[in-house]
Amino acid sequence: MPLVVFDLDGTLIDSRRDLADAANALIVEHGGRPLPVDAITGMVGEGAPLLVRRALKAAGLDLDLRVALQQFLELYDERLLEHTRLYDGTREALRALAPGAALAILTNKPQHHTERILDGLGVAPFFRWVVGGDTPHGRKPDPGGLNHLMSVAQTGTHDTIMVGDSAIDLRTARAAGTWICLVRYGFGFQTAVAGLTGDELIADSPSQLPNILGTGLNYRS
Repeated sequence: MPLVVFDLDGTLIDSRRDLADAANALIVEHGGRPLPVDAITGMVGEGAPLLVRRALKAAGLDLDLRVALQQFLELYDERLLEHTRLYDGTREALRALAPGAALAILTNKPQHHTERILDGLGVAPFFRWVVGGDTPHGRKPDPGGLNHLMSVAQTGTHDTIMVGDSAIDLRTARAAGTWICLVRYGFGFQTAVAGLTGDELIADSPSQLPNILGTGLNYRS
């Protein structure tokens, strides 16, 4: 079976508000002024350590990053699913894809947060493998996680597609040599625009994914 590897934030789920609320709770706790949600959204995609570093810098706070990261993760853990939701049509797209492909998650979000969100939103059963950003496989754009998923799924670059919303996902797929499908509706899409070459698959909505991914895999084979 072909392998379809999904990013999480900005691809399957809209998690902007909960991430921003956790970051702002950290900032306020240390005497800073909260940042706009859109500002924090622009910091998302390369893992919690970099998100925390960027948020603290934007808020003008100088804290021990290890301590601040732990505090952020605890604050985020308290509000993982307060506002986070699947993008409309995502569940139906996964249901359509599952019979014909092995589905996996590759995210820079910590493993335990990822698994709790997938469980809480009721989509965990769709995915055979879930690889978070704090596993030994490294964080995207390091292709280690994608290479690992191809190994366990016994697929190659010709029958594997990475689905994401950002330049990080684009760079990961290119580093691993797989096909890439970018979702225009994701909050990281604008970061990928400058790197587009015209050979990428593009989805404007989750409902388009089954047809687009099927076409891409057939083309690659």
